[in-house]
Parts: sequence; structure tokens; C-alpha cells
Amino acid sequence: MEQYLGQNTPKLGFGLMRLPKLKNGEIDLEQVKRMVDLFMDAGQTYFDTAYVYDDGKSEEAARKALIERYDRDSFTICTKLNAWMGAHDEQSAKQQFFTSLERTGAGYFDYYLLHALQPSNYHLYEKYHLWDFVKEQKAKGLIRHWGFSFHATPEILEEVLDAHPDAEFVQLQLNYADWENEKVAARKCYEIVRRYEKPIVVMEPVKGGALANPQPDVAALLKAAAPESSYASWAIRYAASLDGIITVLSGMSNEAQMRDNLSYMQHFTPLSESERAVIAKAQTLLGAAKTIPCTACHYCTPGCPMNIPIPEIFAARNRQKGAGQLLRGKEDYAAATADGGKAETCIACGQCESACPQQLSVIELLADCANAFDR
Repeated sequence: MEQYLGQNTPKLGFGLMRLPKLKNGEIDLEQVKRMVDLFMDAGQTYFDTAYVYDDGKSEEAARKALIERYDRDSFTICTKLNAWMGAHDEQSAKQQFFTSLERTGAGYFDYYLLHALQPSNYHLYEKYHLWDFVKEQKAKGLIRHWGFSFHATPEILEEVLDAHPDAEFVQLQLNYADWENEKVAARKCYEIVRRYEKPIVVMEPVKGGALANPQPDVAALLKAAAPESSYASWAIRYAASLDGIITVLSGMSNEAQMRDNLSYMQHFTPLSESERAVIAKAQTLLGAAKTIPCTACHYCTPGCPMNIPIPEIFAARNRQKGAGQLLRGKEDYAAATADGGKAETCIACGQCESACPQQLSVIELLADCANAFDR
């Protein structure tokens, strides 16, 4: 059996990017505490947050719901340093690490990532000397294991791994919908990381929730194959069945999602051959679809000068393209843009495209949405 970092880590990780919210927009801390308790009681241990998640409130929630309530050696926590959001120079980038330590009260980070490397920003991690910085923090005992999360081309991935062969793990977007996606190149990136013998933490296994509520033909296929299984279970088990996986992050937003994920991941079993065949059919159906592959990470929205709710607009358009729900799509669009920020107000500045981990042609897609909803 292959030996690798994190091989005995339970294969469900709690992603703290999409935490439940109260009506006032604040994190529902009491619900988060209950979710943490369910997770820990089921023997799961891996928590993932980031300096930029929810303007730091995710890290604070991790402190209040987890770190202040459980023995430090009973869980592992990962957070991230982002050189292109919340930073404008080397000093402010490095300060994120110390701010994260303060926010979380973790004392040290079990896993630490240079965050969301992609074509528009990966050079900043070199410019700001952040690779050396994380190694310095490891030498001080403040980081146990370090790596990077990645949203770029296979060519850049090889370049980064060649330049930094001591990276201990890589976080990749892996899901069955993106496996052969030319822009995401999930399979190619996975194969490169495996060739470099690095273990993997999986992000976006449910593609920002899209695979938890898939297009109708895929939903019918999965339901026929396993009537009692949730759609999300297929996606998470698919990712967890790959070789060399430390854990699979699920950005659970309520207790129901937590209970569902634990129902099949507390005692995880890899996909069978017959289940893999079902997934192959789903991939064929998805390949024929023309929906917008947005994961609703919202990296595009903070710098938008027109305050356009891009992910919400794309979700409304996908209701029309993927589900054929024309009226519902218009209703969702109206709700998303009730306070302004319609698709037609896009000024094509390109900020969104430089920030998009999926490398989407956001300007072109917004023009399509404007034609569908504003004209």
C-alpha cells in the first residue's frame, strides 16, 4: 500500500468557506458549533479555512466553534495566504499569516497553503518571497506541513512543482464534471501531481454545489442507479476514491448537508466498478451541456466597480440553460439584482476574469446574461 502524508486522515474535510448565515448576513455560529460537533463525533478531523474567507470571519468562526472547544491535538486545521486578495506588497502578504494565527488562536497550523495560484498571480508568490516565508514558519514550528492550492494550467503546475519540489502537498479542484474540462484540466493536473508524488487535498468536489443539484438528465441517471443516495454523495465519493488523497473538502452550509455527508463518508467505501460506469455516463451528459461552470467562489466580486453579483447571475442563467426553467431563472435574476448590478452594467474592465479560478470568459458570459435578462 502506498505511504504518503495524510494517508490516514478521514476522507471528509470540513470546508469553512460557505458557512451558514443568519438573516443579518452574519455567520450562524450556533449552527456551526452543532456542525462541528457532528463532524468531530463522527471521527472526522480536517478543517479548512483561509485568510480571505468571509473577510476573516471564517477564521474567527473556526476559533469559536472548534479551537476554543476541543483539545488542540484532536483535529487538524488548514488556512491559506493569498498574495493577490487582501495584500498589496510583501509585508502585507506575510502579515496574513500572523493575522490568521491571531484570529484562529490555533497556536500553529497543521497544514498551510499558498492560496489559489493561477496565471494572473502565481508570480507574486515568488516576488514576495512567500515560498521561503512558509518554510521559515515551519522551521519555527508554526506550520507542520505546507503546500499550495492551484487553479491554473498543467504547464504552470509543472513549472511550480519543478521550482518548489519540497512542497509537501497540493490542493486541487477535482470533480467528475471537470475531469476532462479543457480549462480546469482536472485529470491532467491530477496526473502531474501524482507523478511528482505529492498527496492531494481535493477542493470543489461538488463544483460549488452544482453537482449537489445537477441538471435534470444527470439527476435522473443518478437517482435511477441509487434512489436513496444524495447527488452530492456521488461527487464526494468520486473524488475520495482517487489515489493519493489526504481528504476531500466539502463546503457544508447547514446541518442537513453535514448529516448527509457523514452518512456515507463516516465509513467511506470507494466507488465500485458499476458506480464508476454511472459516473462515466454522467460525464458524457455534462459534456453536452452548455451551462456556465461557475463554482460561486465570489473571488470575482470584491473588485467589481459595478458591484455585479456575477455568481448569482450565472446561477440564474444556468437554471435556464441546464434545467429549462426560464421563468425561475428570470425570478432569480431579479432577486439577485434587486439592489443594482445588472449584467448589462458590465464595463468590461476585466478584473473579474483575472480573478476567476475557472478561467471563465466572464465579460462574454455577462453579455449573454444581459441579452437573456435585460433586453
